[in-house]
Amino acid sequence: MRVLLVEDTQGLGEAVRDQISDDGHAVDWVHTLHFASANLKTTDYSLVLLDLMLPDGNGLDFLKKLRGTGNTTPVIVLTARDQVSDRIEGLNAGADDYLIKPFDLSELSARVAAVARRYRKDPNPFIKMGEIEVDLNAHRLKVNHQFVELTGREWALFEGFLQRPGALLSRSQLEDRLYQFGAEIESNTIEVYISRLRKKLGRNTIVTVRNMGYRLAIYER
Repeated sequence: MRVLLVEDTQGLGEAVRDQISDDGHAVDWVHTLHFASANLKTTDYSLVLLDLMLPDGNGLDFLKKLRGTGNTTPVIVLTARDQVSDRIEGLNAGADDYLIKPFDLSELSARVAAVARRYRKDPNPFIKMGEIEVDLNAHRLKVNHQFVELTGREWALFEGFLQRPGALLSRSQLEDRLYQFGAEIESNTIEVYISRLRKKLGRNTIVTVRNMGYRLAIYER
């Protein structure tokens, strides 16, 4: 999925960006609320990671305005403010989760996965598709009972299909899952990754719809 990180501390921002990227998600990192607002107007994000104390304002005020416009994008607040009253205020402002700094990066990954599942209305992290078994929490995959390793970008692409089972995904929708702003996209990139997934998952797992996109062929609980 595509994540917007709003954090002005360089070291923490780099650590969070790298962790979320390693989990297979595309991350756009901005340092101010001004740029966060601009990005949200032009890009469809699956999740926002929001610091509260930013150079140009308070993250909670930004969140309240965001919810006031009807935007329901999931938001996890990242803050050093650890009082119970602060957490209550953040949740009441529309946050979906609240993580106190300093936090363990693996916990952040788990929180991100949990929020994503809630918004897919699917609390179950385990998926079975024919001979394929997926653990979304652990990013583990078995094919015919054998573990199969996927790269970060392969996971990002595969998760896109899992989030919209049976739906036709266009090349541009798939490209959005792989790249952050400013990254170069070669003309055959999607075809390359689809080919890699087919080799690992089975040649008939992903179907090509000519001139339109791709669809996950099998999906069952």
